[in-house]
Amino acid sequence: MADITDIKSILYTEKTLSLQEKGVVVVQTTPRVTKNSLKELFRVYFGVLPKKINSCAVGGKTKRFRGIEGKRNDLKKFFVTLPDGAAIEALTA
Repeated sequence: MADITDIKSILYTEKTLSLQEKGVVVVQTTPRVTKNSLKELFRVYFGVLPKKINSCAVGGKTKRFRGIEGKRNDLKKFFVTLPDGAAIEALTA
């Protein structure tokens, strides 16, 4: 099962802020997190049972720095739809 440390960040961009107004939170996690484990994590830690969860796996890009090739970490994005009237206290502050 996933742990709260698997959530890397909540994304705040122009697009995600407009989604938050509609009750959708965009969360960036490690690749091992599944929809069911994220649903349970939201229920336990935030006290909200998500209505719907969509996922998007993003592979890390290969980059070059001073001639040395490296790779960014893989990650997963989840679009978590909250029930009507529900909110996460940490996001509303």
